Amino acid sequence: MNPDAHKLWLAPQWAFAVLLALLGMLGPFSIDTYLPAFADITRSLDATPVQMQQTLSAYLFGFAFMSLFHGAFSDSFGRRPVVLWGLAAFTVASAGCALSQSIGQLIFFRAMQGLSTGAGIVVSRAVIRDMYPPSQAQKVMSQVTIFFGVAPAIAPMVGGWMLVHVSWHGIFWFLTGVGVVLWLAIYRALPETLHATQRQHFHPKNLMAGYWQLGSDPRFFLLALASGIPFNGMFLYILSAPVFLGEHLQLQPQQFFWCFLMTIGGIMGGALVSGRMAGKIKPTRQIRIGFSIMLVIAVINLVANLLFKAHVSWALFPLGIFSFGWALMVPVVTLLVLDLHPERRGMASSLQMFVGSTANGIVAGVISPLVMHSTVALAASSLLMMCLGLVSWSYIRHRWPEIGHTIAHG
Repeated sequence: MNPDAHKLWLAPQWAFAVLLALLGMLGPFSIDTYLPAFADITRSLDATPVQMQQTLSAYLFGFAFMSLFHGAFSDSFGRRPVVLWGLAAFTVASAGCALSQSIGQLIFFRAMQGLSTGAGIVVSRAVIRDMYPPSQAQKVMSQVTIFFGVAPAIAPMVGGWMLVHVSWHGIFWFLTGVGVVLWLAIYRALPETLHATQRQHFHPKNLMAGYWQLGSDPRFFLLALASGIPFNGMFLYILSAPVFLGEHLQLQPQQFFWCFLMTIGGIMGGALVSGRMAGKIKPTRQIRIGFSIMLVIAVINLVANLLFKAHVSWALFPLGIFSFGWALMVPVVTLLVLDLHPERRGMASSLQMFVGSTANGIVAGVISPLVMHSTVALAASSLLMMCLGLVSWSYIRHRWPEIGHTIAHG
């Protein structure tokens, strides 16, 4: 924690959470806003459904790759420069998407978006731990999740509106404008939170030592899996939205926002409860409650899809409840990751994001195309990914029972 943290931000804590949430919103905006335009982009650029799916995969794999470095760079050069350069690159990439005349160009600029977008969300996690002690950091991280949840709820509505009244190009010009506004907001308001005495020497040997220190720690890897893999239990449905919502549930593109409202409502509710629990119950218990909720609703969702034809009257509710359980436990798991090696919190945030984003890319490029045409396969895959996270957390509790007993009292 920065010893001068109390001097760096004098405005209300919620305002700081909003500022960091703005950084995190780029990810969901970059994914959710253009999903309603899939069919139009396919026709406009003479693309195949597989190529359109590659616009998602290119973004997600670019995001995963560069996530390895955003946090590590911020440990050496400071938090502000990394975020500002990332926002600048995102803005240029968004303009490139808007100007794309072929599917190949769109895939390229989507990859560039992915390479740059992660700077905000990766570095913001380290910023929170720079500024606050453990239990307070959990509250702030939960607040960030609440405010951040507004973005993906709005994004598909914006995308659907622009698709009808402007064009799919307008969606990416909108993202360009978002990049400009965020760059100006961060430049004016975000302080440098990494104390000069806590910076890591920037040298390839030192970087490799840090990556080895974290990458060879099984606790780190398992915690990253416990938070990142279950997320895909709901993210799978977002990635499959054009088919799941358009074909299975017979919704129009302008109606896709109902799915996102349900999901983000669950995330915001879970984050709100998580913040209220901070410092009141053991982190291990909070994580157990979150996994229990996800397990129960994922099983119910699978059984319902086996017995009944998916219908909009009930098929979206499991996503909201699953999201609630995930948001309840993920702020706690994230802080456990950051506190394993306090001297390398930026790098820890990077590697955690890399694990989760790699899983996201695999789900987008491989699993989603395989299962999106069956609601039973979607439900079964969602349950399986949640179980992988649960197994990871269960092994941690068995092998290192002391983990999770410090955040509530730190």
